[in-house]
Amino acid sequence: MSETKNFKLNYAGLGPSLLYGLATGVRNLLYNWDVLHSKEYPIPVICVGNLAAGGTGKTPHTEYLVQLLKPHYRVAVLSRGYKRQTKGFRLAGANDTARTIGDEPYQMKRKFPDVLIAVDANRGRGIRHLMELPEEQKPEVVLLDDAFQHRSVLPSFSILLTDYHRLYYKDRLLPLGRLRETKENMRRANLIIVTKCEADLRPIDFRVIAGEMKPLPYQALYFSRLVYGETRAVFPQPTENPTAGNYLNAENEALLLAGVASPQPFIEEAQRRFGNVHPMIFADHHVFDKQDIRKIKDAFNRLNSPDKFILVTEKDAARLLHNPFFPEEWKPLTYYLPVAIDFCTKTTLSFDDCIRKHILTFQRNNIFH
Repeated sequence: MSETKNFKLNYAGLGPSLLYGLATGVRNLLYNWDVLHSKEYPIPVICVGNLAAGGTGKTPHTEYLVQLLKPHYRVAVLSRGYKRQTKGFRLAGANDTARTIGDEPYQMKRKFPDVLIAVDANRGRGIRHLMELPEEQKPEVVLLDDAFQHRSVLPSFSILLTDYHRLYYKDRLLPLGRLRETKENMRRANLIIVTKCEADLRPIDFRVIAGEMKPLPYQALYFSRLVYGETRAVFPQPTENPTAGNYLNAENEALLLAGVASPQPFIEEAQRRFGNVHPMIFADHHVFDKQDIRKIKDAFNRLNSPDKFILVTEKDAARLLHNPFFPEEWKPLTYYLPVAIDFCTKTTLSFDDCIRKHILTFQRNNIFH
């Protein structure tokens, strides 16, 4: 695309971007001036969010916090439940699916069946419902997934995520960029994590980012990367080893299905493992319908290898598991890559201690405990 055409597109988006910035700026000022009120709660409420629209790795970071805290506290995760077919507050149960609570909450419920997973677009109402649970079920810590812009709730601690490949201070407001609000609002965060870092980054690279970002004195800065686990069956058979897909190798040919905001890390990992891969990209949180299955079937039939298979993201696996259109004959050939996070520069213990210290300090200082 020529520079002239780029300029025209940017110029066309300037007006909507200014209006968007004005609207979000006025709203934030009203909260900052206490015209609109942010409610505090008598338990630690840890918010995991971002300034950008999707793709920073909120779910694996939330899952990291669940694993860190659940041995010591009753933990609840409260999410919006994007694209679910239900309304209002819903506490995830054994019969819920991605259709009833959303793909990311369902992914977490499958991974942590003993943890409270709830959905409500109104985060304040959701916290109130969680606090009304019987005493033996009531959470001691609430994790808010993707709630940095939900100013009606005042978290006790806010974690801001920013993608290494699209750092918030180099981005612009929607629709010119992907920012939901201006970069100055980073000051609401207690801690910032640069996510999806490359494995070969050097200490000087981290120092350069820190120098450019200029976190405030009270803001700790960490760096994390995505870590993919062993290939797992989306539809495991009762007698099957859950990691039976590990026999797959570069001899196999894979059709990749990725309905996530940032599919590139998944594609690159699949290329490293299998080499001969064919990506099909869908929108984030995409719900696969009959027409999608027909397109996937055409693409799958074009693969030449007798050992071909389908590989999907962990989030897509949550959506496909109960999809009524997914062919039975594909189920033994469909796998996913579980994803987690790891901290760079040996800062895992420091991060863990920071979170634990916050909870202990909150409990010690809060008159309701």
